[in-house]
Amino acid sequence: MTFDHLKDWIGGVELRTDIAAAAPLAGLAATLDHDTPPWPAGELPPLAHWLHFLPRAPQREIGADGHPHTGGFLPPVPLPRRMWAGSDMRFLAPIPLGAEMRRTSTIEAVEHKAGRSGDMVFVSVLHEIATDAGVAIRERQDIVYREAAKPGEAAQQPAAATTESLPAADWSRGITPDPVLLFRYSALTFNGHRIHYDRPYCRDVEGYPGLVVHGPLTATLLMDLVLRNIGSRQVCGFRFRARRPLFDTAPISLNAADRGDGRIDGWAAGPDGAAAMTAEFAVAP
Repeated sequence: MTFDHLKDWIGGVELRTDIAAAAPLAGLAATLDHDTPPWPAGELPPLAHWLHFLPRAPQREIGADGHPHTGGFLPPVPLPRRMWAGSDMRFLAPIPLGAEMRRTSTIEAVEHKAGRSGDMVFVSVLHEIATDAGVAIRERQDIVYREAAKPGEAAQQPAAATTESLPAADWSRGITPDPVLLFRYSALTFNGHRIHYDRPYCRDVEGYPGLVVHGPLTATLLMDLVLRNIGSRQVCGFRFRARRPLFDTAPISLNAADRGDGRIDGWAAGPDGAAAMTAEFAVAP
C-alpha cells in the first residue's frame, strides 16, 4: 500500500461559518454537571468552539464506522481506524455569543509511518477561527489513521507515561465515563463514530474492550477541572496529547498541578494510574 499521493492534499483549505450560540453551552454545562458553570457569561468558554462548525454529512456519505467518508478536504487515507491524537491551541480574544465566526482550516502535513501496530498516517490541520474583531482561536489538530484490527486481536495500547513521571496533583476529580456521558457528548458534537456507543462494534471490529471515551471529551473534562479551580484567571493556551485510549469499563481520574508560573500540567489516568492523556495550560494572571 502506498501513501505518497496523500501529500497532494497538503495546502488544501476549507472555509466554514457558524454563529456562537448559547444552546450548546447549556448542553455542555449539563453534561459537565454544572448548575452554574465556571466560565464568563455571554461568551464561548475554552474548547466550546468544538461544539460549533459541526460535521453535517448526509447519511449516504457515512462510512461503516459512523464517520463521514474521507476525501474532499481531509485526504482519503485508506486506513479505517482514526483518532484525534492531540491539539495545540491559543485563545487570542473572546468570542461573544451571537457573533458570526469564520473558520479557515488548512492541511499542513500528511506523514506516513510504520509502527508496531502497522501502517499509520498522521494528518495535521491548522484551524483559525475569526470574528469581525480578528482571529480569536488558533488550533493545530493532529489526526492519526491506523490499520484495522486483525481478527481476534485486542487493540494495542501506545506507551503511557509511568506514574513516577507525574507530579503531585493540586486538584483531582474522579469521573465514571458511562455510556450516557459518552452519548451526551456525541450528541453535543454530532459525532456518529460507533466506537463511542456501539459495544459489539468496539469489541468485534475495532478490538477494544469497551466503549472508547472521546479524546475531546477527556480534554474537555481536564479543562473543566482547571476552570473549577483557577477563579477569575483566564486560560490563554492549551495543548493535549492522547497517549492511549480510555474506556467506559473503569473510572478515570482527572488531575492538575499548578506550577505557579502561569503554567498548569494536567493528565487523565485510567485505573492503573498511568497517564492516558497529558495536557498543558497557559493561564493569564
